[in-house]
This record gives sequence, structure tokens and C-alpha cells, in this order.
Amino acid sequence: MHFAVIARVLGVLLMIFSMTLLLPIVVSLWFNDHNYMTFLWGFAVAFSAGVAIWLPVYRSKADLRTRDGFLITALFWLVLATFGAVPLFFSNGLDLSVTDAFFESVSGLTTTGATVITGLDTLPPSILFYRQQLQWFGGIGIIVIAVAILPMLGIGGMQLYRAEAPGPVKDNKLTPRITETAKALFTMYLVFTFSCALAYKIAGMNWFEAICHAFSTIANGGFSTHDASILHYESPAIMMICTVFMLIAGVNFALHFFVWREKSITHYVADAELKFYLTWIVIGSVITVAYLASSKTFSLHDSFYLGIFNFVSTMTTAGFASNYSSFPSFLPYLLFLFAFLGGCAGSTGGGMKNIRVLLLYKQGMREIHRLIHPNAVISVKVGKITVPDRVIEAVWGFFAMYVVSFAAMFMVLMATGLDLRTAFSAVGACITNLGPGMGEVAAHYGDINSPAKWVLCFAMLLGRLEVFTLLVLLTPAFWRR
Repeated sequence: MHFAVIARVLGVLLMIFSMTLLLPIVVSLWFNDHNYMTFLWGFAVAFSAGVAIWLPVYRSKADLRTRDGFLITALFWLVLATFGAVPLFFSNGLDLSVTDAFFESVSGLTTTGATVITGLDTLPPSILFYRQQLQWFGGIGIIVIAVAILPMLGIGGMQLYRAEAPGPVKDNKLTPRITETAKALFTMYLVFTFSCALAYKIAGMNWFEAICHAFSTIANGGFSTHDASILHYESPAIMMICTVFMLIAGVNFALHFFVWREKSITHYVADAELKFYLTWIVIGSVITVAYLASSKTFSLHDSFYLGIFNFVSTMTTAGFASNYSSFPSFLPYLLFLFAFLGGCAGSTGGGMKNIRVLLLYKQGMREIHRLIHPNAVISVKVGKITVPDRVIEAVWGFFAMYVVSFAAMFMVLMATGLDLRTAFSAVGACITNLGPGMGEVAAHYGDINSPAKWVLCFAMLLGRLEVFTLLVLLTPAFWRR
């Protein structure tokens, strides 16, 4: 393990992150909300810590190995969340404990959108912007962005990209060089964000709110500048814009890249995961709209846009503060379960990812056919591609650890005193990076106990880093030479 090089990378990345705290300072000065010193101190603390970590080892150079990449990835998200909590803890207008500040920071960076803050409508604009900014950087992945800079420092970034990029296989690059890959992804991310903000502005938001909501929409994060979130605007047009961009952000960005590079939509048409994703979006939306209308919960018009918005918001794990938990009968549980399906691999969506669920289904069907034809050689295919057994095994391993982790944290939350519905939905909403749950955490997480919040912070990080990246650090074998 190259600890000196790891410290050097962490120091550089922390200094880069500190620069992002300058943006809320500009917002604070623009709106004159008297909160700029909070972010100035946050910048000073983060930058100084980055320099202190980097300076003793700035001459250290070595090729990073895969194990180094995993450690940097996990450590950086933890360190970033810690320093990201500093402005929230000291901010004017907030009265957060250390636990609540860290929880809010982790929730933002992991694009979970679970909040402990209420009264958003009266908060300083700089704080509102900062929360949205955390989600935006978390959506693209701070480390994936930073790998465009690391090669200039003489440090290879492929190990970091493999540890960060979601999906069952982490060996693919979009372009021959990891730097070009990161730049391509970031460029597309910017284009989608600008397009979303422009659409919100045209639909009636002011520029500040349009930019803030575009940040959290493209990140599939769910933070808002209002307690009522998107519903605050009472605008079907804004709700449908949000729905469209949540869907776009839930698609594999590699797929977007290939379509953009080759100027052809054939990649969309041929992609098996996208077909699976859109199929469940349509099925789930139809069921939700039909039941809301037939049960007279809303009018047919309101059932249509509220049903589609809530289902897409839940399945893509954006989790914009919707009212899905108040839906009648089985609907809250139906929508909640679809959050485990989540977005596509390589998207900003959370959950287990559609490709994994598709492979689990195909493997299950293969086992059924093997029972009928014991001697048959049956392969698993996604589209026209035969999936190696190594990938199938990895997916099953991921699913097993996902379930075990969920069960363990669910029992711990029950032990802290939460009721069954709250504990179950809180763990599920955090490990899928959905955000809003049911019971006591339907609107916010401010009222649950502190030990439960720390468990849920771990759940959010576990979901964002897709289980193995974090759990591998807890195994003795990882630390052996």
C-alpha cells in the first residue's frame, strides 16, 4: 500500500474541493445574506487541511494499484463529507449538531437527499445553493472529475475510475485515455445541467431556483430550495420537466456518450439495459396512475402527472420531496421497492442498478431451464452479448452482500428504538440513495435519534460506493501485504 501517494492524492483532492466553497461565498455576497464568512472559514479549514496532508509527501510518486484506488475512493468520500459538514455546522440560520451536519453533508454528496433540515423557505440563499452544489458534485463523482487532473500530477487515474464507476464490470473505458473519459463525462454532465436549468427557467422558475434544481435533478439527488420541493410550484410543466431530466440522468452516461460521439440513436435502441429500464418505468407509471385515478385519490389529470412524477422520482432514486408515502393501499410500498431497481449502471441514479437486476433474472431463468434440461449448456445473454460467468458470480455476490448489509442495519435501527416501518424504509431509502422514506422519515430525518443517523450515514456511503468498494476495506485480506 502506497500510503504516501494516497496522502498526496487526498491532499490535492481536498484542496480542489475547498475551491468549490468559493461559489457559495459569491452567492452570499450577491444576495447579501451575511453568511459569506461561514464559507470563507470552511474554505480556509479545508484548504489548510489539504495542504497539511499534501505538503509532507508532495514528492512521493508511484503507480497506484487497485487496492490504493479503493482506499482513496472510500477515504475521500469520508473526508469530503467531514469537511463538507463544516459550513453547515457553523452557518447562520442553521442550528445543527455535529451529527446532523455530517448527515446532511453525506446525504448531499451521495445524492441521497435525506435531510434533517426544515424551514428551507427561510434559509439564506447561500446555504440553499451549497446543499444543491454538494449533490451536483456528488452526482458526477468528485473522484471521476479529479482523474482528469491527476495525470498532470504524474499519478495514474485508472484505478480510481474503476473504484468509482458504478456497474457490474469496472474494466471499460469510453475513450483510450482516462483523462479524455472524465472530460467527456463532465462535458455531458454540464450540457444536461444547463439544458435542465434553461427548461426550468422557461417554465417559470427564477434563475437561482432553476440552477439549484437543475443541480439536484441531473444528480438525481432530490434536495430543493423549498420544503414542498417541486410541488411548491404547483406546475405540471415544471413537474414534467423534472421527470424528463430525472429519466435522462438515470440512463448510463456511457450510452449518452456513444450516441453523442456517433450522432446516432442506434445505441439507445440496441441497449438491453435501457429497454429494461424504460419498460419498468412505463409499467410502474401505468399502475400508479391507474390506481390513483380509480381510487379517486386525485382527478384523472392530477393522477397522471403526480403518478408519473412520483414513480420516476422514486425509481431513479431522485427522491424529490413527493407525497408517495401518503398514497393509498399498496402504492407506497410498490414505489419504494422500485427504488431498489434504481437507475442504469453508469448513471447518477442509485439502487442496485437495472443491469444487475436483469442479470439476476436471467440467471434465475437459466437455473429453471437447467432443472428441466440438466445436461444443456445454457449461456446468459444481454442483447447479443454473452455474459461471462465471472460477471454473473460478481452480481450474485453483490446482491448477497446488499441483502446482508440491509438486514444488519435494519436490525440495528430497530435496536435504537425506531418502529419497524420507519427502520425498514430508512435503511432502504439510504442504501438505495432514495432519500424520503415512510413513517417518521417520510418528510425529514431530523426527529430520529443520533445513533440511527450514524448508521444511516454508513448506509448512504455503502449505497453510493456500491457496497464492495467500502466493505472490502473491512476485510483483513485487504490489508495484508
